[in-house]
Amino acid sequence: MLPDDRPAHLLTRHSVRELAKNGFADYRLPLTPEGVTMAREWGARLERPVSGFYSSPVGRCVDTATAMAEGAREAGLIDTLPEVITDGTLVEPGCYVEDLNRVGPTFLKMGALRFLNAHLRRPFEGMLTPAAGRAKLAGYLREREPAPGALAVHVTHDTILAVLVAELEGRDAIDEAHWPWMMEGLWLWFEGRHLHWVWRGEHGHRSLDEA
Repeated sequence: MLPDDRPAHLLTRHSVRELAKNGFADYRLPLTPEGVTMAREWGARLERPVSGFYSSPVGRCVDTATAMAEGAREAGLIDTLPEVITDGTLVEPGCYVEDLNRVGPTFLKMGALRFLNAHLRRPFEGMLTPAAGRAKLAGYLREREPAPGALAVHVTHDTILAVLVAELEGRDAIDEAHWPWMMEGLWLWFEGRHLHWVWRGEHGHRSLDEA
């Protein structure tokens, strides 16, 4: 479903990690061996030259990007293993937060799903609106545009993907069915001032000038 002649991006959740014991996914939780294998196999099936691998600084995201790069090299999509470039924009809940001290305690108290639903309906103080966060992410991707026909891979977290997809689709609510699976990704590309995406087999697009 991706145009052959366009630069494209894959914004994906990290691979399978160890289970959280208290309901919150501590940044220290690593990938399982299954998660490493899944990421490596997925990297080998990307079917496009890959210009770069970007990641949240959290270890399981870096390890996902590294394993995907290993798979891509084994499949001949890249010649040598590249450095995985980390970027704070991809950290949970990253691109939407302006003041972590103000919103962090609320996030921990409410839990991810309740917090994101509240944010979609009435953004918290200390956070960008969902539309402003989408614009920030679009700018981030534009600055890392690969060559025509190539792909850039960005490994992030479920909270970022969930809000971005909801905002793109014009929804103000997220339920369990909308929640991104581990290693599930959003494909994106630009055509002029329009952003196109494919999520779960459905193609959508919208003007970047929309509020």
